[in-house]
Amino acid sequence: MMKADSARVVRIRSINHPRSFSTTSAALALSNVARSKANQLSQWKGTSVIGETTKNFIGGEFVDSKSSEWTEVLDPTTQTLLSTVPQTTETEFKQAVDAAAQAFKSWSRTSVLGRQRFVIELQHLLRKNADAIANSIVLEQGKTLSDAHGDLLRGLQVAEHAIGITSTLLGDKLEVSRDMDTYVRKVPLGVCASVAPFNFPAMIPLWTIPMAAVTGNTLILKPSERDPGAAMIIAELCQQAGLPPGVLNIVHGGVPTVNAICDDPAIRAISFVGGDRAGKHIYNRGTQNGKRVQANMGAKNHAVIMPDANKNLALNSLVGAAFGAAGQRCMAISVAVLVGEAQSWLPEIIERAQKLRVNGGFEPDTDIGPVISPNAKARIVDIISSAEEEGGKLHLDGRGLVVPSYPDGNFVGPTVIEAKTPMRCYQEEIFGPVLVVIQADTLEDGIEIINANRYGNGAAIFTQSGATARKFETDINVGQIGINVPLPMFAWSGNKGSVLGDIGFYGKSGIDFYTQNKTTTSLWRAEDAVGTRAHSTMPTFS
Repeated sequence: MMKADSARVVRIRSINHPRSFSTTSAALALSNVARSKANQLSQWKGTSVIGETTKNFIGGEFVDSKSSEWTEVLDPTTQTLLSTVPQTTETEFKQAVDAAAQAFKSWSRTSVLGRQRFVIELQHLLRKNADAIANSIVLEQGKTLSDAHGDLLRGLQVAEHAIGITSTLLGDKLEVSRDMDTYVRKVPLGVCASVAPFNFPAMIPLWTIPMAAVTGNTLILKPSERDPGAAMIIAELCQQAGLPPGVLNIVHGGVPTVNAICDDPAIRAISFVGGDRAGKHIYNRGTQNGKRVQANMGAKNHAVIMPDANKNLALNSLVGAAFGAAGQRCMAISVAVLVGEAQSWLPEIIERAQKLRVNGGFEPDTDIGPVISPNAKARIVDIISSAEEEGGKLHLDGRGLVVPSYPDGNFVGPTVIEAKTPMRCYQEEIFGPVLVVIQADTLEDGIEIINANRYGNGAAIFTQSGATARKFETDINVGQIGINVPLPMFAWSGNKGSVLGDIGFYGKSGIDFYTQNKTTTSLWRAEDAVGTRAHSTMPTFS
């Protein structure tokens, strides 16, 4: 995910006070629609898209940071300053951890029905405020409006799953001997932490907040310093949904905050989604400190196109999965393996990619928005250029794209490169709107190419042959497989270089990550029973 380590270097400036703008001057460079959305978002307590500061969320309060280091959040479409985000201080971080530890004492003893009630209310509020969250994502991250709503929806699905906690948290019980029972309960870990990436500012926080809270844990969330707005809105909605102070806390910053999360002895588990370098650092440092860590990292997802595939379905799916969200998805299809006669379909892939509309995220009918930052754009352009230098064929070149309405935007147009596997454009995760096309003579050749790649997030095949699909499913070595669909919908299960840790993010795995087993063996002899008077009142257990 969030590859391009150089693109993650953001400008942090040491200042006495963050600069602030009036609503009017901060929004002058935005389009009329974006300006209107920015003004609407000014009602939220913890975030700003009108040039003011993003706050910490500690112990149920949105708190101004006393930091001297601030990161600028810029609109990727216009480079307008939207907010400044603090490098949370050591004192503030400790306050967040202390608040989470204190809240755990009571939240972990709150009934499962009470915790379930919070998630039920949260999913209702997320739906009610979907437009605000989506607007924040478009402004800070650059996604199209429809894709921003999709970002939220995929996170909302995890919240809805968490509502079923009264079934999914059930333990096991066995009568091992006469009157002797052994039973296993799933109990919360304690204070947990989540480090989220820029590319899914709503979905990834919602992978962790509902699952951690409903299982009885408390959480320290560090959203990306590039686009924290969605997470701050979600925190306010958690408040409105009845989450007690301290159960969720939000801190900000870069490496110092990440290291504090890895090192603090009160934090029991860390969930991370992002790039390789940060993921390996967090996994190694966190596990060395005795923490449970799950880390989803880089990806290079392939789609095998067989000659017998439904051409229209295959090409539309491929183009959408390759270029949607400007390629900034961990499950983007970034490599097309054209098998045999399907190699003749390349001109049609190019034709469909050319029809995609690149523009600002709020503009009607936009298919592709800007990438997150000028650094990210520069890296994407550099990798495209390297393909030319290494002998690749640039069938569609998006490097020089200019959007007249937004000349300062971080835009890269759809790019299609015919390449060989040793090339940089194939070996590295590009994280941009670039499709690398590889030719293969047979299905076996395509499988061999994919299995040799160091990443293992996912792969797809398009075919009308059940036998071909079965062989692909059996022989391919990736965690997630799509058959005539590009993006798996459920049960995150990447492998190889795409993941560290052996417990997944949501579904049954999510419950396992946020709980530990407690086993009790008890002996209550039936003959020792003393009769008591029965009670007829309906038990409520609330």
